[in-house]
Amino acid sequence: MLPSQRHLFSLPPDRHYLNAAATSPLLASAEAAAAEGLRQQRDPSAIPPDDFFEQPDRVRGLFARLVRTQAERVALVPAVSYANAVLAKNLTLEAGQEVVMLGAQFPSHVYPWRELADRAGVRTVSVEAPGPLGMEGRGARWNERLLEAITPRTGLVAVPQIHWSDGTVFDLEAVGARAREVGAAFVVDGTQSVGAMPFDWARVRPDALACAGYKWLLGPHSMGVLVVGDRFRDGRPLEETWVAREGSREFSGLTSYVSTYEPGASRFDVGERSNGVLLPWLAAGLEQVLAWTPEAIQARCRALAERIGEGARAKGYGVGDRQAGHLFGLRAPDGLAPEDIRQRLAAAGVIVSVRAGVLRVSPHVYNTEADADALVAALPPAP
Repeated sequence: MLPSQRHLFSLPPDRHYLNAAATSPLLASAEAAAAEGLRQQRDPSAIPPDDFFEQPDRVRGLFARLVRTQAERVALVPAVSYANAVLAKNLTLEAGQEVVMLGAQFPSHVYPWRELADRAGVRTVSVEAPGPLGMEGRGARWNERLLEAITPRTGLVAVPQIHWSDGTVFDLEAVGARAREVGAAFVVDGTQSVGAMPFDWARVRPDALACAGYKWLLGPHSMGVLVVGDRFRDGRPLEETWVAREGSREFSGLTSYVSTYEPGASRFDVGERSNGVLLPWLAAGLEQVLAWTPEAIQARCRALAERIGEGARAKGYGVGDRQAGHLFGLRAPDGLAPEDIRQRLAAAGVIVSVRAGVLRVSPHVYNTEADADALVAALPPAP
């Protein structure tokens, strides 16, 4: 099993940081890459014009390797909300259709689809969890409910690979197969999963996948990715940027205006995407994730999750039956408030989050068994 990789980060020795789902601590190699990019701005004349294209293409290639697809499918976006705005611009829903999502889904993967549904005059369907965290068979039943909600009326299925609040894992291969069966678009938010667990584009076969960069990709805020399938690849971008146009790599011809775009998903890139600080930072994160492999990351996190889950159950906490190793929820015992518990943990140097009424724990490869034990020790028992 992959040993702790804490030496590659700069976390304080007394900090038990189990909150990667909120934001990743800074990887040392990413810090060096971003600092070098910033230093290059001292003398911009030394930055070659090809950097406008080579750095974005490097990130495309790295992310494509991570999800096992082609680099030409990858666009660079500042946020999942931006990615979803691009997709919503290129998606038409017909009267009588429905948009299927999960209950308590992250807002960036809800608001764009609600707005699209409102414009089209169609209905949204929220597939709620079948019961509280810790209920026997909860994860399996939630997956069944999702598949049951996808009917011939469904025009769009917009879901994550895992639920952002409690880590419930959804069978995207089954969801995608059902969406294709009824002819629905299938859009995945991979922000809380890609980079920490395997994702295979060819097996899942979504129409689009969006990921923020600052969590499990070990990158910065304001730089993420959108991967598009055939349904969207010839669509219209949200912005009409010069760099997306065919021939833009030849600077002397930029005023020979053309109506065609560069081939592939780069047409959807955010304006000023060629950021010499953020792109090297994200590239360094992706390179490290690929070196570790998502499989090894998940195995390391799973071992820590099982250790924490066993200790938490003994203290009366509810633990899910189908949760990811790198992100999982703990349901507080009756009589204990999740936010009060979070504050108590923080006072002991243990950092977690509360999301949707659940204690969210999200270890990564920099965590150790000592971090897991510190969390369990600081958890107040059931009254």
